[in-house]
Amino acid sequence: MKLLIGNKNYSSWSMRPWVLLTEFEIPFEEVMTRFDSFAPDSTFKQAVLALSPAGKVPILVEDDGFSVWDTLAIAEYLAERHPGKALWPRDARQRARARSVCAEMHSGFAALRNCFGMNIEAALPAVGARVLAENADARADLARMNQLWSDALAQSGGPFLFGAYSIADAYFAPVVMRMRTYALPVPAAVAAYIERATAARGTAAWIRAALAEKEFLAFEESYRTSRD
Repeated sequence: MKLLIGNKNYSSWSMRPWVLLTEFEIPFEEVMTRFDSFAPDSTFKQAVLALSPAGKVPILVEDDGFSVWDTLAIAEYLAERHPGKALWPRDARQRARARSVCAEMHSGFAALRNCFGMNIEAALPAVGARVLAENADARADLARMNQLWSDALAQSGGPFLFGAYSIADAYFAPVVMRMRTYALPVPAAVAAYIERATAARGTAAWIRAALAEKEFLAFEESYRTSRD
């Protein structure tokens, strides 16, 4: 089984299934397709379109060539393939709630995504403060994220969103990265969760690899003109 991903520093969608597979020790081969541009004739687009008509990463490819794209579809496929690993919470209501918040993330939080692009290597606290001061939608998204995480942690008792590590934690891993990069304000319980989520095996491994890339892609950078 192979997982096609983009640059670890920038590719938030790629991060989710990679972290999930790594955290649950499900064997896979990483295939890195580095971003050059997203133009139809780019090397990246041509490589991705050969495996998925959506033309985006991540893509999970089985040994017989069968491919699954979209992060939620990949997560559900893996959960079905590995039922003994409990990728979703075992409790039915907790499982339904975990699916609900993942779906909410999947289809929402546009301002948070657009204003705070994932950039693991960068430290942009001043940008975070400025954007929050100027953008009401970003403030609303942050408030909802803090509420979502706080409610989940209060109901489950932690240490992760639904008790044991699950798809939900992998799904929100890129948001954890954004919170760190832009030093976004969070309640104490959420700050503690961010520390635990960052230290989790899969996320920690992804961060190490992202920091090792040492690439600067101008088209991915909204707030910097160089790494310095």
